[in-house]
Amino acid sequence: MPDSSARKILVTSALPYANGSLHLGHLLEMVQTDIWVRFQKSRGHDCLYVCADDAHGTAIMLTAEKQGITPEEQIARIKAEHERDAAGFYIGFDNYYSTHTDENRYWSEEIYRRLKANGHIASRAIVQAFDPEKQLFLADRFIKGTCPSCKTPDQYGDNCEACGATYTPADLIDPVSAISGARPVPRESIHFFFTLPALADMLQDWIDSGTLQPQIANKLREWTDAGLQEWDISRDAPYFGFEIPDEPGKYFYVWLDAPIGYIASFQNLCERSGRDFDSYWQADADAELYHFIGKDIINFHGLFWPAMLHSAGLRTPTAIYVHGFLTVNGTKMSKSRGTFINAGTYLEHLDAEYLRYYFAAKLSGAVDDIDLNLEDFVQRVNADVVGKIVNIASRCAGFLRKGFANTTAESCAEPALLQAFLDEGEAIATAYEQREFSKAVRAIVALADRANQYIDEKKPWVLARETGREQEVHAVCSMGVNLFRVLMTYLKPVLPGMAERSEAFLQCSLDWTALDGPLLGHELAPFQPLLTRVDPAAVEALLSASAETA
Repeated sequence: MPDSSARKILVTSALPYANGSLHLGHLLEMVQTDIWVRFQKSRGHDCLYVCADDAHGTAIMLTAEKQGITPEEQIARIKAEHERDAAGFYIGFDNYYSTHTDENRYWSEEIYRRLKANGHIASRAIVQAFDPEKQLFLADRFIKGTCPSCKTPDQYGDNCEACGATYTPADLIDPVSAISGARPVPRESIHFFFTLPALADMLQDWIDSGTLQPQIANKLREWTDAGLQEWDISRDAPYFGFEIPDEPGKYFYVWLDAPIGYIASFQNLCERSGRDFDSYWQADADAELYHFIGKDIINFHGLFWPAMLHSAGLRTPTAIYVHGFLTVNGTKMSKSRGTFINAGTYLEHLDAEYLRYYFAAKLSGAVDDIDLNLEDFVQRVNADVVGKIVNIASRCAGFLRKGFANTTAESCAEPALLQAFLDEGEAIATAYEQREFSKAVRAIVALADRANQYIDEKKPWVLARETGREQEVHAVCSMGVNLFRVLMTYLKPVLPGMAERSEAFLQCSLDWTALDGPLLGHELAPFQPLLTRVDPAAVEALLSASAETA
C-alpha cells in the first residue's frame, strides 16, 4: 500500500535536447512522469518535478552557425518552444531550467573536482578523426562514407542503416566530414576520463539493491560482467559547453553535465522557493529521488550517474524508472508517413488530453514499447472518456438543473454503492504508485460501467415522466454526480484539464484527500461540455500536417 504519511519526493524526466522540437516520444515520458507527480500531490505528498533543456554540444553549435545566430540565441528560442508545448500538454513542472546556467557550471566543476580529488579522473592521449577544414574533432555521427559490409554509400561513422552493421569510422570506405565534406585526418589529443572500473564494487551493490526494474538491472549486469571501461568526459575546442577547470581548450562532454542539470534545476528552485537543497541531494538526504528515462540512455543513468554521485559524496537515486520507445501504428515514427509528430503540430489539431488518456491506458511499470494505434486511439478515447465517464455527468446534470435548482439531494440514495467506489481507491492508488497506469485506468473504467449501469437500471428519464416520483429522480441523479466525482478524483492525474472543468461544475476540489463522503444538498454550477469526441478527420489532418512539416 502507498504510504499514507506525507513524503518528500523529487522527480525528474530526461532533459530534451535543445536542438529541435518536442515530439510525441518526448511526450510519452513527460506525461508518464507528470501523471505520477500529480498522483503524489493529490495524495497530499510534497512532490516536486524539475527538468531542463540539455543545451550543450557540437550539434547545437553547428545548428546555430547554420542559422547565423549564437548558440545562446538558439537554446533560448528552443527552450521557449519546449516550455510552450509542454504546458499545452498540462505538464506541471515545478521548475524548467537549462544546463547552460551558472548553477550547472558550478555543480559540473564541483563534481569534477571531487572526482579528481578521489583519484577518479585519468588523462591520456587518444587519436580521433579531425576535420582539417572546420578545425574540429569529429564525433562518429559527423563522419559519413560507404559501409564496409554492404557497400551502401552515405552511411554514418558508427553503423549502417541499410544492413545494420556496426563499425568504427576508420572502417568506412572513402570517409568524409558530414559538416564540410573534407576527408578526416587522424589527430592526437589529450582527453580526460572518469575511471568507472574503480567503482565496480559500488555499482555491483547498486545494481543488486532493488533500485532498478529487473530488466534494467540485468542489462546493466551485462555491461559490468563484460568489464567496465573508462568514460571519456572531455571534448576539444571548439565546443559549446563548460570549459574544464585548469584545462584550457578542453570542455566537459555534454553527457557529463546533462544529468547534473537535475541538481542545477533543483538548486534554482530552492533559491526561488527557500527549500532546503541539502535534504534532497546530500548523502544523508531524507527525500526520495526518482528519475524517469527512456531505455536508450540507461548506461548514463544506471552506471555513470550513480558512480559520479557516489564519488562526489552526493546521494544516489531512490529508483530509476525506465520506459520503452513509442511506435505509431505498429512501426517506428516515420517522417514520410507523417507519424513523426511534433508536440506543437499535435496541439494544432487535437486535444492534449486525448493523448494523455491513451498513454495512461497503455503504460505499465515495465520497459515495454508503447504503440499509438491511431484507430484504437480514436475508439478508446471516445468510448471510455466521452461515452462512459463524461456521459455520467452530462446525463444527470440536465435533470438536476431542470427540476432541482442544480442542487444534489440531502441524503445518499445508495451508500453501499458509493462506498464500493471509495473502497476501490486504495487499489487504484497502489496501481498509480507502481506506475501501472493501465491497471488504474481499467479499474476506473470498470467503475464508470457500474455507474452507468446503475443509472440505466433506475431510468431517471422514465421516472421524470411519472407523477410523484420527483424525489427518486433527484436521488438517482445526485447519486450519479457523486459517483462521477469519485471517478474524476481518481482520473485527475491523467486528465487535469477535464478535472479542472469538472471542479468548476461540481463546485468542489477533486483531491484524493478530500474524498470523505458524498456531496449532499450541494449546489452545482451549470454543466458545460467536459470533453468532445475525437474527430477521425482531425487525426488524418494531423498526419498530413506532420508529413508536410517533415
